[in-house]
Amino acid sequence: MQVVWDRGEVTVREVYEAFRERRPVAYTTVLTTMRILEQKGHLDVSRAARAHVYRARSTREGVLRAMVRHFVDRVFGGAAEPLVQHLVRDKRLTADDLRDIASRLNGPDEGR
Repeated sequence: MQVVWDRGEVTVREVYEAFRERRPVAYTTVLTTMRILEQKGHLDVSRAARAHVYRARSTREGVLRAMVRHFVDRVFGGAAEPLVQHLVRDKRLTADDLRDIASRLNGPDEGR
């Protein structure tokens, strides 16, 4: 999805080439993944010349929100607090991150 979001419209070949720059991947794997993303409603597809052209149907924010919600449900039983505690203990959140989170918890007008 990152390649689609970055470029706007892409073919399977373009996504395949973008992935190949970073690591070996089979063209058929990219094709299958893009078809699955289309079936799940994350991509729209149209036919241009001889290639299928894909566009993101879902925003980055929407996909991220759904993935985090799904992760928290599966791994933490729906409770976000254990995830945040883990991130703090694992030093994944900086002091600035924690201040930003606290400011957001206080509301849009407080702490800014």
